[in-house]
Formats: sequence, structure tokens, C-alpha cells
Amino acid sequence: MSKVLVIGAGGVGSVAVHKMAMNPEIFPDITLASRRKFKCDAIAESVKERTGVTINTAEVDADHIDATAALIRSIGATHVVNLALPYQDLTIMEACLSTGAHYLDTANYEPRDEAKFEYHWQWAYQDRFKDAGLMALLGSGFDPGVTSVFTTWLKKHHFARIDTLDILDCNGGDHGQHFATNFNPEINIREVTAVARHWENGDWVETPPMSVKQKFDFEAVGEKTMYLMYHEEIESLKTHLPEIQRIRFWMTFGEAYIQHLTVLQNVGMTRIDPVVYEGREIVPLQFLKAVLPEPSSLGETTKGKTNIGVIATGLGKDGKEKTLYLYNICDHEDAFAETGNQAVSYTTGVPAMIGTAMMVTGTWSGDGVFNMEQMDPDPFMDMLNKHGLPWQVKELDGPLDF
Repeated sequence: MSKVLVIGAGGVGSVAVHKMAMNPEIFPDITLASRRKFKCDAIAESVKERTGVTINTAEVDADHIDATAALIRSIGATHVVNLALPYQDLTIMEACLSTGAHYLDTANYEPRDEAKFEYHWQWAYQDRFKDAGLMALLGSGFDPGVTSVFTTWLKKHHFARIDTLDILDCNGGDHGQHFATNFNPEINIREVTAVARHWENGDWVETPPMSVKQKFDFEAVGEKTMYLMYHEEIESLKTHLPEIQRIRFWMTFGEAYIQHLTVLQNVGMTRIDPVVYEGREIVPLQFLKAVLPEPSSLGETTKGKTNIGVIATGLGKDGKEKTLYLYNICDHEDAFAETGNQAVSYTTGVPAMIGTAMMVTGTWSGDGVFNMEQMDPDPFMDMLNKHGLPWQVKELDGPLDF
């Protein structure tokens, strides 16, 4: 019998354990752990009220390998789902190796002192996981995660060759706040303020943060301005699907968000290096996170929809050039009604549950470290339709004109 330990009691962790509890035949034993156990207890109470299922809770500081390993051993966890901060990926992977537990996360490792989003730290664990007979599945969120599965599904069923890929992430929701982020503020702002990079003709192309933008008309949301950014699935997709000549990632932001972020940057509040204040070192971005609204608190007020997908252009299996757009639309209010969380958390937490289900049931298996695009997309795509993230695909008249 599988025993799943979920680490992280934010919005994504909340969605994941709610959805796991709704599938007791796959997840008969669930433990939710965090540095602050009271947050786990509150989520467990919500799970009980909504599903009738009791989940266990525990306290753990995932910065420490020994403490994390001790918890894994004490509950006999067979699978560890890391929905904590990406700074903790490596310590949790180490704890899994020392206890013989399989591993899954939704975001790649990054060091605390540098906004550097790269997979090489985790890919370096390949031989250790393989030799231990364990599986580590990286990036089982929406982006990264579902967007990679979308890409491999298109390749499997529609394309002989994909030449260009654009990943489009639109959040059309309104939470009513002057300024707030829909997932962890520290991680969100580090991503947004990092140098933009995309893959083109075998090399990285860099541009200043938020300097390239385009308008796009998103179904169920409307026309939005989206900005070229770097995102980690570009690195894994260009590695595992080297035929793709250009991969870009776009994310929408409203004017108010951009204005607030610009001011915060100008006054130094997005810095990730420590400054001395009244004899103590503080990191401005971490202080900013403490005063901004908690993302998990935004669900009750957020209205609107998200639209996230991929646009692929290439040679179809019929021998003709084609462009296909594969995407999901998720409603913030529907997500809140089901799990008590807004759609940004929902669109990450559901794929985390599905990825774990793939491993627990043996549908996806292997020894070593894997990215989502290395797996058969079909069973994952089926579960998306069944568990709240239905997708649709349509053919466009031609490739994007930008």
C-alpha cells in the first residue's frame, strides 16, 4: 500500500491533498507536513469537511535532511511530494535517497542567493536515484508540467516534427488587491525580475526582464498583454526534444502589477541579497513577502479564469505544415468551491496529484530522475479531463506572427 507524504501547506499543497482525498483508491494514506503544523491542521479540517477523509499532519523543517528523513521513516512514506519552496528540493531528494522513497516536485531547484532556475543540480542525481531503484519526477505542475505533457501529446498524435513552441500562461483573474501575487511572492518576483531567455537555433537568446511583450486574445479571458520570460521547462524541453528550433514562454501581467513591481524594484524591495537594518540582516524580498497578502488567502475574492497552453508549429503526420493550440481554461470560483483555493493553486496542485498517481499506480515508472516530457502523455492527459482540468485542441490558420 502506498503512503504519500506531501510537504508544503500553501495553496498548491492544499489543492493536492484535497484532490488526493477525493481518490482514496489511489491514495489510502496521506500525510501533510510543513514547518507550521497549524496550517496543515487547517487544511486537514477542510479536507475532512469536503470529502469525509481524514489525513494525517506533521511538522517538519525541510531545510534539514535528517529531520525530513526521520519523518519519512516514521510514517513509512513510499512517495514524497515536494510542494514546499524550490530551495528545499535537494534536501528533500537527499532525504528520499536515505529512506528509499520516491520523489516528485513541481518546480526546479534554485539557490537562495541567486535567481538561477536550472535543472543541472537535480539532473546530477540521476545515477544515485537509478542505483537506488528510485524514481524522481521533476516539474509535475502546470508550467512546468502539463505544458510539457501537452507538447509530447501533440508530438505523439499530430506531429512528425515540431519546429517552434510557444507556452502561453494567462491569469485573467481579479483578486481585488492593489498588489498581490497568486503564488509564493518571493518565487514569483524572482522569476519575473530575472533576465528573459528563450531557446532559438541551438542557443539561448537573452533580453532584459519584461522588455518584450505581445498582445494575445485568450479564449474566455479576452485580449491580454503577455511578456517574454524564462521558465524552466524551456531547458528540459530543448534537452529532451532537441528537434524544436525555438521555444518561448509568455506570461500575462496587468498594468497595475507592472507599475507596482517597477516601483518596488526602483526602491530596492526586490533585492535578494541581505541588507543591515537596526543591526540585523534582512533580505528585502523576504520582508516584502511577509507584508503582501498570503496567496492562499486570495481564493475567496478571486474571480475570472486562467488560460494556459502551448502553440506548436511543425510538420504534421499527414506531411503538411500545421499549427495546433492545446490549452486548458480554469475558473477561479469553481476551483475555490471545490478545494477552497484559487485557480493558480488549483492548476498546479491537480497535476501534482496526477503525477503522483502515475507513480503510485505504476503507470509511470523508472529508475532515475525524469522530466514530464519523458513519460507517455496519454494516461496523464486522460486524468486531466477526469479531475478538473479539461483540455481542448484546435488548429490555427498559421504560426504566430511574432
